[in-house]
Amino acid sequence: MAHSLLRTFGTVPVYVMGSFCFFLLFMVLLNWRRFRYIQEISESVEHIAQGNFNDEIPVRQNNEVKLLAENMNLLVGRLKWSMEEERKAERSKNELVTNVSHDLRTPLTSIIGYLGLIDQDRYRDEIELRHYVQIAHAKAQRLNSLINDLFEYTRMSGGNLPLRNTHVNLVELMNQLLEHYRLPLEEAGMQGHLHTDTGAIRVWADPDKLVRIFENLLANAMTYGRDGGKVDIRLRVEAGHAVSEVINYGEPIPAGDLPYLFDRFYRVDKSRTGNERGSGLGLAIAKGLVEKHGGSIRAASDDRCTLFEVRFPLMSEIRRE
Repeated sequence: MAHSLLRTFGTVPVYVMGSFCFFLLFMVLLNWRRFRYIQEISESVEHIAQGNFNDEIPVRQNNEVKLLAENMNLLVGRLKWSMEEERKAERSKNELVTNVSHDLRTPLTSIIGYLGLIDQDRYRDEIELRHYVQIAHAKAQRLNSLINDLFEYTRMSGGNLPLRNTHVNLVELMNQLLEHYRLPLEEAGMQGHLHTDTGAIRVWADPDKLVRIFENLLANAMTYGRDGGKVDIRLRVEAGHAVSEVINYGEPIPAGDLPYLFDRFYRVDKSRTGNERGSGLGLAIAKGLVEKHGGSIRAASDDRCTLFEVRFPLMSEIRRE
C-alpha cells in the first residue's frame, strides 16, 4: 500500500501526510494527558469541597495546568488555616464565657448570701451586722475589679484601646508608683525598693497604661511574694531598651507553669498563696499593653526569686527609626 501511495502522490506529499498524522496523534495524546490531569484536578477539588481539607491536588506537569494546581493548593491551605483560626476563636470565646461566669458567680453568690442574712435580720448584734456588711463590701469590690479587668481585656483584644503616648520618665513613674503602694505593701508585710543608677530613662508611651502594667505586676508580687517580705524594682538601659524588672522573693513558680503565665485565666497552683486568687487576667492585660507599646515581657523563677522583665524601646531609638 505504501508503494501504491508513493506511485500515486509522490514521495514528498506522502511524507507530509505521514508527518501530519504523527503530529495529530502526538497532539491527541498530549491533550489527552492534559484532559485526564484536569479531570483529576476536578475530582480532587470536588473531594476537598466536601470538607476533606487535608487532601492536596496532585502537582505533576510543568505547564499552566501545574500552576493552576499549585494555586488551588495554596487557596485550600489558606482556607484550612482560616477555618482553624475561626474554630480557635470560637473555642476561645466559649472558654471566656465559662471562666467569666465562674469567676463572677463566686463573689456574687457571697454578696447575695450575706445581704440575705442582713435582710432577714439573721445576726446576733451590731458587731456581726457590720461584719456581714464588710464581707459583702469586700466581695463587691472584688466583683468590680473582675468586671474592670474583663472590660479592659476585651477592649484590648478587640483593638479598641487607643494609646495616648507622651514622653515618660520611667524612673519618676516608678517612684510615684511605689509611693502610692507604700501603704498596701506595708499592710501585706512588705517593702518596695527602687534600684537604678540614673535619674531619667525616657520612653514614648501612654503613662496610664504603663501604670496599669506595673500595678498588675506589683499586685502579682504582693499576692505571691509575701513570704519574701519585699519587692525590688530595677531599672536600667540595655541595647537601646529601657529594662524594668519587678522581683519578689516568695515561692518559686514551677517551670511547667512559666510558658502559660501570660495566658488569660491561667492561674498557678493556689497552694502558692493562702490569699484569694486574682482574676486571672492581670498578667494577660500586662502582656497585651506591653506589646501594644512595641515592647516585650518575660518571666523567670527559681528558688531565690521570681522576676518579671519588661522592655520598651528608648525614646531616642524610636526617633532614630
